[in-house]
Amino acid sequence: SGSSDPYCVVKVDNEVVARTATVWKSLNPFWGEEYTLLLPRGFRSLAIYVLDEDTIGQDDVIGKVSLSHQQISAEPRGVDSWLSLAPVNPDQEVQGEIHLELRVPERGHPRVLRCHLIQARDLAPRDPSGTSDPFARVSCCGHTLETAVVKKTRFPHWDEVLELELPEGELGEAALSVEVWDWDIVGKNDFLGWVEFPLDTLGSGPTRGWFQLLPFPSTAEDHGGQLGALRLAVRLVENMVLPPHHYQPLIQLLTEPILCPGQPPEGTALAVLEEVTSGESRQDVATKLVEIFLGQGLAVPLLDYLTTRELARTTDPNTLFRSNSLASKSMEQFMKVVGLPYLHEVLKPVVNRIFEEKKYVELDPSKMELSRGRRISFKGSLSEAQVQESSLELLKGYLGDIVDAIVGSVDKCPLPMRVAFKQLRRRVEERFPLAQHEEARYFSISGFLFLRFFAPAVLSPKLFRLREQHAEPRTGRTLLLLAK
Repeated sequence: SGSSDPYCVVKVDNEVVARTATVWKSLNPFWGEEYTLLLPRGFRSLAIYVLDEDTIGQDDVIGKVSLSHQQISAEPRGVDSWLSLAPVNPDQEVQGEIHLELRVPERGHPRVLRCHLIQARDLAPRDPSGTSDPFARVSCCGHTLETAVVKKTRFPHWDEVLELELPEGELGEAALSVEVWDWDIVGKNDFLGWVEFPLDTLGSGPTRGWFQLLPFPSTAEDHGGQLGALRLAVRLVENMVLPPHHYQPLIQLLTEPILCPGQPPEGTALAVLEEVTSGESRQDVATKLVEIFLGQGLAVPLLDYLTTRELARTTDPNTLFRSNSLASKSMEQFMKVVGLPYLHEVLKPVVNRIFEEKKYVELDPSKMELSRGRRISFKGSLSEAQVQESSLELLKGYLGDIVDAIVGSVDKCPLPMRVAFKQLRRRVEERFPLAQHEEARYFSISGFLFLRFFAPAVLSPKLFRLREQHAEPRTGRTLLLLAK
């Protein structure tokens, strides 16, 4: 059809840790999915594979983006850019570890390198059965030896000692390479990984341990984006978590202006934090503050404190809470944490119906597909006016159901949200008491409740866990028009 059904798989050190939804019939998919992964401190690489889902047969691999631990940690603010997809070469897709003991005598004639191949674990499956037939190959200074083949396993146990005679004199840059292969009775053997040891790094004593199998050094050139590109935002945060009592002074400092409101607000920790927080970090700060104050049972007073400070700085009620301030971000995060079950209860029935009905809705004449759109009869396609009229009726129906569900959900709205909005309304009335600003009290609430809560969930149900998959293009257009 000239398009794909792309999805992404996220791997950490070749272990699959996440999978996005599939975006159907698109060469320009938008996922917008965010994952928080708890990683081992010594992880080596993060890879994102883009695949094309096929209903019949195996999914096709389009390409991948790989980032090493060093690349990610070198950017304190994170990697956020378009990265070209690289082709996926089976020889680069290795995993597992090998258990070795190596011994190189300092002197003697002849000098013999002794390599004890004990076992390997978690090798890549190369056979249709989901296993491999692994053997190891040891090479040094022009000599090569191989172990026996262990059939049908990804955890072979060899326990073989291979001895290689070293040439006399200086060894220079000589190295020992240990390769693991999958033996095939027909065709060429499949590569499973390798590890290399420069001889000058091997001390007089034995070197023993588990070693990560690596891919062959890549000779692939940059394909210049021929396979496409992936927009990624990746950030590595390394946290040292201490016992709770260590954080008590910080919590006291943050909650002080809430619990002791008499002091001048400018010198408080919250006020200082608000002043120094940049746009990039504001979301993170708001998220952490809401978590801390929810844990202390003080989330609603926190929102009252932040919104009151913002109201004091606002002279025009029409611009109220329009910026991504700490108050706006904190209220947004609070609604997501406290109100998500409520959001599901209100919107899920209507959103599910929109996904199931797959109606064609379009108001923009330049985007109408008159020849492929809904047919009203066998006599021909609908005209622009008919499509607009039909679309308008459908949108009114869906929107009416959404508004009715919201208006009828007062009793289901979580009490903390209702208290927070009641306080917000009172503060706005105090700040703008004139009759000409009467509507500001309502705009301040609807700006949060609709623009930052219900509308984004209608636009992207997957991101609010209302649906398992993203909408296909036709349904996505309907959701966009509804959100607008």
